[in-house]
Amino acid sequence: MVHHWPATVCQEVARHCKDPPNYWTIHGLWPDKSEACNRSWPFNPHEIKDLLPDMKMYWPDLLHPSNCSLQFWSHEWKKHGTCAAQLDALNSQRKYFGKSLDLYKALALTSMLQKLGIEPSTDHYYQVSDIRDALVTMYKVVPKVQCFLLEKGQEVQLLGQVELCFSKDLQLRNCSHAAEPAARRQEAWPNLGLHVCNDGLVLYPPLNETKL
Repeated sequence: MVHHWPATVCQEVARHCKDPPNYWTIHGLWPDKSEACNRSWPFNPHEIKDLLPDMKMYWPDLLHPSNCSLQFWSHEWKKHGTCAAQLDALNSQRKYFGKSLDLYKALALTSMLQKLGIEPSTDHYYQVSDIRDALVTMYKVVPKVQCFLLEKGQEVQLLGQVELCFSKDLQLRNCSHAAEPAARRQEAWPNLGLHVCNDGLVLYPPLNETKL
């Protein structure tokens, strides 16, 4: 279950963002080791019509807000949903997107970080290990915390993405921290350096300090 932080995305690709939300949003629900499992199964927004209010709120396309996120959702379905559909619990577009929303709401990452005292700031850096350990304390599993470099040539990381992993029966489990293929790692932001955070300092930027 992949969450991304809108303030970081918008700082990296400022020209694209418009009215980004001030809470963690869904990037996607990604099965491991499989992509685009059924190219003959197209995305059909009518199948998730009842989910659209929540989809627009919690799973927006931050980079292309003008297209109402349909292209983004179509991409996530074709690349990841068609593989997730091998599980009975996710074997339709309605189930895939609906269950993703359910998991997102149950994880409540934004409020969990607030409860742990981890909040966006321009003048306070966190240790990556402190964020990771705090999430372990709350969720009882090891997450994958991912960063961008703040600027080219600077070894200062910008908190960008958090993955919380599930077993096939949709129970939380530890995430693997093995290196990911570049194609997957950069799928949403092909020109940016998203990577598993290195140990050390990380900035968790507030939305109002990003260059929109």
